[in-house]
Amino acid sequence: MSKIKQLLLLKKEGVSNRKAAELLGMNKETANTYVKKAKADGLGIDGLLALDDPILEHRLKGGNPAYSDQRFEVFKELLPYLQEEMKRRHVTLKLLWKDYVAEHPDDHYSLTQFRYHYSQNTVASKDAPTTILADLRTGGEKLFLDFTGDTMGYVNRETGEVVQCQAFVGSMPASDYGYLLFVPSQRTEDFVHAAVQCLRFLGGVPKILVPDNLKSAVVKTDRYEPSLNRVLEDMANHYGCVVLPTRPVHPRDKANVEGGVRLVYQRVFAELRNETFFSIDELTQPPRRR
Repeated sequence: MSKIKQLLLLKKEGVSNRKAAELLGMNKETANTYVKKAKADGLGIDGLLALDDPILEHRLKGGNPAYSDQRFEVFKELLPYLQEEMKRRHVTLKLLWKDYVAEHPDDHYSLTQFRYHYSQNTVASKDAPTTILADLRTGGEKLFLDFTGDTMGYVNRETGEVVQCQAFVGSMPASDYGYLLFVPSQRTEDFVHAAVQCLRFLGGVPKILVPDNLKSAVVKTDRYEPSLNRVLEDMANHYGCVVLPTRPVHPRDKANVEGGVRLVYQRVFAELRNETFFSIDELTQPPRRR
């Protein structure tokens, strides 16, 4: 199918069937047959080139649909599990595909094929598209700070109790470089500790710290002159930076850190959803999977 795609690309550039067959080392009659089928197909050459290989093969060759593939038999058995997992918060198809590849390393669908077959067999809801003008960011100017809405926990070995921890997220908007640290609470001391650890990890201090309107950061919210927590203000003075909280009821002000939060949900919360931890240190630095 790779060679057939090359043939279609050459035809798209206006190369004759004879010349394309010669360049690709393909029989001229075979090239003529595929070009004829491609022109007769309702999708056209551009539409055909956008298809996955198994689907393209079925449209141009016929009699060999992707669904007769042994991989699809495995996929059909896996489908109910995939649909249930996708109902869980923060789980993505890419994450499930990674698990699927780990279980079937020698014979599996590509991520594109995996997504295609899932969408073909699942009623997917489509969110209405939105368009927001991107704010231009200067590198090193701002650091956005926030906590995720969800928490993760560890099991106390002595009591068996699950202790929930808060996930602190820092995000550099110009580069989308992120930082994550689990702390016991959203209290001011934990917030400031996490912010300091974030600065140490980054190896520098931005000009402006932009926290959300958290109680640990802002004593009194105001659109123009918010009252900062004194401890946070002292920390900022110590490091020579300014604290400018996001404006209340302006979600776009913190769009960058919200993107970091979504990434944490997908790459940490979802990936570690079946793991058990026994301390906040383990939660912060989970063992790497082999």
